[in-house]
Amino acid sequence: MTELPPLREVVNRHGLIATKALGQNFLFDEQLLSRIATVPGKLQGQNVLEVGPGPGGLTRALLRAGANVTAIEMDKRCLPALAELNEAFPDQLTVIQGDATKIAPETLFDGPWHVAANLPYNVGTALFTGWLSGQAWPPQWRSLTLMFQLEVAERIIAVPGSGAYGRLAVLAQWRSTPRIAMKVHRSAFTPPPKVMSAIVHVEPAAMPEGVSARMLERVTEFAFGQRRKMLRQSLKGLPGAIEALEALGIDSQRRAETLSVDEFVAIARVLTK
Repeated sequence: MTELPPLREVVNRHGLIATKALGQNFLFDEQLLSRIATVPGKLQGQNVLEVGPGPGGLTRALLRAGANVTAIEMDKRCLPALAELNEAFPDQLTVIQGDATKIAPETLFDGPWHVAANLPYNVGTALFTGWLSGQAWPPQWRSLTLMFQLEVAERIIAVPGSGAYGRLAVLAQWRSTPRIAMKVHRSAFTPPPKVMSAIVHVEPAAMPEGVSARMLERVTEFAFGQRRKMLRQSLKGLPGAIEALEALGIDSQRRAETLSVDEFVAIARVLTK
């Protein structure tokens, strides 16, 4: 295993301070970081996309696991620290300075890849939903291993009827399998965020036939846009939706939070046709 200086030493030497504007919270516990790197499974020789590596805590854990890491970092201050990792792990690390929301991962890899990231809180959900969207399925990514605020993680795995259940749960569950791999206490970060965090692991599942991904997104957008209202009110602006409910025998007086993922898929399938 490559010997590296402690992360705190690296951060202090480069004068790095986590910036709230960039949603940064640094992780220094290398044992915890190594555990996170094991969540996707064996990474030896696998391509991994990391967003927001910061000073490279998770990056070094992924590199030690044998992954070929492409890291996208917006903060130029972190580039010298990441350059040191490039020297320690020749030919395993590629660092791109830029905005991950504007870079298409499929342009970075010749084959499939995993995503592993302590996502910046301010862009995490947007990146996640972007990786879940699109008609092409299965996706080119093999798994997503992502750090979220615990509240967001619970929304991703939520079941119908629960307070956390909503559009994010449906989009995450209709053709993939998400789970909370571990919870991470706020004290593990520097600076400590105000909330607990969790690692969410997602793997692609079979895509239901005859369903447009865009249509499902529209159905959930309308249904949960006015979640306290009955479906007959929240879906009335979506052409054909009320008729779809009738055809499927779904009571239009129900609210969106009571419908299962399969029921949302069934509505989207009827509207797709």
